[in-house]
Amino acid sequence: MENKRAEAEAEELEYQSGFGNHLASEAIPGALPKGQNSPLICPFGLYAEQISGTSFTAPRKLNLRSWLYRIKPSVTHEPFKRREAGHEKLVSEFNNQSKASTTPTQLRWNPPHIPDHPTDFIDGLYTVCGAGSSFLRHGFAIHMYTANKSMTNCAFCNADGDFLIVPQQGRLWITTECGRLQVSPGEIAVLPQGFRFAVNLPDGPSRGYVAEVFGTHFQLPDLGPIGANGLAAPRDFLVPTAWFEESSYPGFTIVQKFGGELFTARQDFSPFNVVAWHGNYAPYKYDLSKFCPYNTVLIDHSDPSINTVLTAPTEKPGVALLDFVIFPPRWLVAEHTFRPPYYHRNCMSEFMGLIHGGYEAKADGFLPGGASLHNCMTPHGPDTKTYETTIASGNEAGPHKITDTMAFMFESCLIPRVCSWALESPLMDHDYYHCWIGLRSHFTGKGTDMKSLSIQN
Repeated sequence: MENKRAEAEAEELEYQSGFGNHLASEAIPGALPKGQNSPLICPFGLYAEQISGTSFTAPRKLNLRSWLYRIKPSVTHEPFKRREAGHEKLVSEFNNQSKASTTPTQLRWNPPHIPDHPTDFIDGLYTVCGAGSSFLRHGFAIHMYTANKSMTNCAFCNADGDFLIVPQQGRLWITTECGRLQVSPGEIAVLPQGFRFAVNLPDGPSRGYVAEVFGTHFQLPDLGPIGANGLAAPRDFLVPTAWFEESSYPGFTIVQKFGGELFTARQDFSPFNVVAWHGNYAPYKYDLSKFCPYNTVLIDHSDPSINTVLTAPTEKPGVALLDFVIFPPRWLVAEHTFRPPYYHRNCMSEFMGLIHGGYEAKADGFLPGGASLHNCMTPHGPDTKTYETTIASGNEAGPHKITDTMAFMFESCLIPRVCSWALESPLMDHDYYHCWIGLRSHFTGKGTDMKSLSIQN
């Protein structure tokens, strides 16, 4: 019954569109104050509460804040206490080497299993790697999650940073203070720092990936020579409309992530009691199938940065704290060109995941729900099978469309440390390096007198 009710409600969901827009929404007409943000008495006796995603004095073009008009304010709760059932696999501080270490070796993990005991989104969330520190407001963490149970009588709040959630299996029904989002595999959701939310599972078991950034927020990348259009269009980002709960909820628990640790506070009402809101700081979702890719039309393979959906920038122009890059269905038409991704050593570090289908550079072994990590200056590229198949097709290969796939990459200028449980996981593919060992020499200059060639040149 619960799933059928969720289906019916999902069909009725309405969204507002636009990335970074100043939006307004009312669940009851007239609930938004007119002409000011914080009147002495708000309409319908609501409380005015601001949530700020940037400092008050941030430049206007960067300033993020929203005003929420709620039945009871967020401050109405008991003191926070450390969560009794501690979560030991969440990390937001990577300067401490006791839980994480670094390695230049190429790493790959098989898809995680769905738990055999009741596990909600909070308990199913675990950190794979990251860099920097939430305390210093600079860095990132990459998590994965597996869950088979909806969150009940509780909400999660991340005080450390923004969550970018990439479901791989099973839809997520995410209730936020600004309204509700339904997020399917092939879509993403961004839950900004500080918002309270709950995750329900209308399809049962679910798993996926989460990127978290500290001290900054995701934004659309500049398009440069591409011009005014292409890649992810601002209008395709969807923001929820106001929706609220008024019922009493004795013992409702707020679970807050703070410095990588979990704290709980109890209150007697749902945090999803916002009747109206306005501003430019809100959760949102995006359908990856709406991405408009740009690609080579003559020679060579474009750099993967051409497929950036969202970026969390640093103060250094063109250098990302974290880029979210996708590899969607698209045509390959280059002439005299090795079309798969080229062999590469990169000053950036790359964490990859696969939502569905196969990945063009890995014919075998990289599975939906799995992951790989290629750290700073660690060589990587197509496996042996992909390379040999590609060159065997020769220069006469016609246009080819990559279909039935959606891979992605989290790319960062920082060098991540890998959590000990990820390195020790039975899901670790210890034979990953074998996919390149079979690469043989195709050198055709054998027997040439290189000394005489040098003299002639």
